Amino acid sequence: MAAFCVAASELLHNMKQISGFYPKASCVIRRIRTTNPRCDSQIQPRAKSTPQQLVGVVGLEIHAQINSSTKLFSGSSVRFSAPPNSLVSFFDASLPGTLPVLNRRCVEAAVMTGLALNCNINRKSLFDRKHYFYADLPAGYQITQQRQPVAVDGTLTYSLLEGKKRSQVIRKNVHIKQIQLEQDSGKSLHDDVHSQTLIDLNRAGVGLMELVMEPDMSCGEEAAAAVRELQLILQALGTCQGNMSEGQLRVDANVSVHRPGEPLGVRTEVKNINSVRYLARAIDYEIQRQIGILQRGGTVQNETRAYDSKSGFMPEPNLPPLIVYEDNASLPAGIDACQAVVVQKIKEGLPELPSIKRDRLVQTYGILPEHSFTLVNEDGLVEYFEAVLMATKKEPRKVIGWVTNELLGHLKQQDLSVSQSPISPPALAELLELQETGHISSSVAKQVFQKMWRSPGKTAAQITQEHDLGLVSDTAQLHSICQKVVDSHPDEVHAIRNGNKKVLNKLMGLVQKETKGRADPVLVRKILQEKTS
Repeated sequence: MAAFCVAASELLHNMKQISGFYPKASCVIRRIRTTNPRCDSQIQPRAKSTPQQLVGVVGLEIHAQINSSTKLFSGSSVRFSAPPNSLVSFFDASLPGTLPVLNRRCVEAAVMTGLALNCNINRKSLFDRKHYFYADLPAGYQITQQRQPVAVDGTLTYSLLEGKKRSQVIRKNVHIKQIQLEQDSGKSLHDDVHSQTLIDLNRAGVGLMELVMEPDMSCGEEAAAAVRELQLILQALGTCQGNMSEGQLRVDANVSVHRPGEPLGVRTEVKNINSVRYLARAIDYEIQRQIGILQRGGTVQNETRAYDSKSGFMPEPNLPPLIVYEDNASLPAGIDACQAVVVQKIKEGLPELPSIKRDRLVQTYGILPEHSFTLVNEDGLVEYFEAVLMATKKEPRKVIGWVTNELLGHLKQQDLSVSQSPISPPALAELLELQETGHISSSVAKQVFQKMWRSPGKTAAQITQEHDLGLVSDTAQLHSICQKVVDSHPDEVHAIRNGNKKVLNKLMGLVQKETKGRADPVLVRKILQEKTS
């Protein structure tokens, strides 16, 4: 009991230390938003359609686990796959007398995410208790910001690749209704063998950002593209690691169908989707399922958990209003700047976001838009590409092929990340320089790449020398080889002399085969042109 009292007193002491979050006021007037003008208006048609055509409408609710070393309201560590119930404080277990202590890192992460998504940051936000039964949240309620969240009215711009070659970039927007801070719940482990349920509270109290997107999307592909873009933004910001397989990003999809110009249909909810690919499939399946029901004269059932007036929300009595400040000049006297959340400081520290990075890559290096998507979508690939460019004189348009085809192809084949590549950017740059300066041919360069992949310690120059892969540039030797090819293929020579210049490429291939790809192609072409003219 003495240990419990000490823990409770420490929490109260810590509460005083973060007083910079809150204003000194004797009362609080709560303003509750009860309607949303966007939801009251009809959704505009997204494409030309006949009056009888049913189209999908998709809105998303995304729970992003905040990248923080400790939980939202307690000092318990956050770690994936820790032994069950090893990361649980007195507060997480809801022992009487314990109080929440707000994690400033989580507030800063929410503000940073809001700024990156063009949201309005509420200088004053409130915490609520959401009361309904949680088997794996001991308090019996969740602390959240449902009614007056930290950020509102934002926009996520995402892109789709369309066209036969998926080279046409289509940009679309989805409106962000709000971003709110809230606790995660624990995890229920169902043991069917022994007919019992076990509770792991390690995740209980972990900080989440819930991002609520308006129903501005029409299909699974759009929703998947929006989630992937959000995932990249969160990872760039460092506010969420975004690993869906570990539950760090979980998606609930609200899906309905209607005829354009008519009110929205009855929605159903597809919950806890943890894969971008499955998200697209699940939404498209649900759209087709609802269309099928309506076409057969049936009625779509509302299968989403509705608002419960008996439980509802109540103000969180142990947390005063959360205050963030515009800049240091707006800090009240006596508030420690190190303890306060300052919007201007966070704004100045925002990194380069994915959409801006893609545009910069296209404009700076002249690469194709689809290549910029490949670079940005793979963690660490942009940095790898730019590191190669810094160490070689080869044109970016030529380097991009090596990075997105050879390197990325090998990585995908062996399920490796860019950081695990056995070929470093300087090593690849050295290989490309050997090709660029005429020491090896393009076909040999690919052979050398394969050997470098299997022997990470060896350089391109060492492999080229060891296997005698350097270009054959001896003119007399090449003349002899070319003459042999010309003499043994009279039909091809006759075709070339009659104006079919494309056949020359076949003869060049035969010379390269004879030299095992080591012949200088420029010199070979010149010699063959002389001998077939």
